[in-house]
Amino acid sequence: MFLTKRFTFIGVAIALLLVFATPSRALQAQITPQSPALGDTIAVLTRAESTPTVSFNGKNYPSFDLGNNRYRTLLPTTPLDRPGRLSVQIVAGSDTQTIPVTLRNRSFPTQSIWLPPGKDSNGDDQEFDRIDAFKAIVSPEKLWSGKFARPNNGEVTSGYGIRRYYNGVFAKDYYHRGIDYAGGNGSAIVAPAAGRVVLVGRESQGFRVHGNCVGLDHGQGVETIYIHMSRIDVKEGDLVKPGQRLGAIGSTGSATGPHLHWGLFVHGAAVDPTPWQTKTFE
Repeated sequence: MFLTKRFTFIGVAIALLLVFATPSRALQAQITPQSPALGDTIAVLTRAESTPTVSFNGKNYPSFDLGNNRYRTLLPTTPLDRPGRLSVQIVAGSDTQTIPVTLRNRSFPTQSIWLPPGKDSNGDDQEFDRIDAFKAIVSPEKLWSGKFARPNNGEVTSGYGIRRYYNGVFAKDYYHRGIDYAGGNGSAIVAPAAGRVVLVGRESQGFRVHGNCVGLDHGQGVETIYIHMSRIDVKEGDLVKPGQRLGAIGSTGSATGPHLHWGLFVHGAAVDPTPWQTKTFE
């Protein structure tokens, strides 16, 4: 009798130890890519019983419901980030998971740009306030689907992340926040993915740096911008489909010649658009 009670007590104690020693399976998360480099967009896929809060590099980022207790969070990185050992922290209710991440370094070339008089404007607050407001949009609906297509068929002349000298002066804390396509003057610019037109800026209205430009909201903190256009064929509020014409290549704003500058933002940070053309972000 005594032995039976003793073994029963030991069994209960062991069971309790196993319960408290086993990590909760209510929260499960994974990241891709597992070895990101500067400029990459990191996707965090979480399975949880409530909407998780995701922290990375000192900032909190929103998560969006994919259904069946699955959530996706996008984390931006840029050439201005410090490479090395970082961590992604996911909190859902009383559950917490920390995933170590090694952000790999990446070398970016340097380029010299000489802007003629009249093209070397630094812009004004009104122009950049509108750009900042555009980049800050986080709408709840995901409008894009699948990979992003090319917005123009021209040759890529300047890649993402390039550091620059402007008129002989190094632009500190600057990096090329997109991709330049050297399509011919007047050649078509098309939407690479579905989105909503939320920004139309014109050189005649004070957009001296960006020139004639269009900004698309693709939903959930993802935006794209199209700069230096010669003409604009959409208006704010329009819903556009993949491949729909937005306008034409030009050299308005701070441009040395006809080209399209295409930028992609994730939660306000300009990330490398190239991975968005080669992989699908759920």
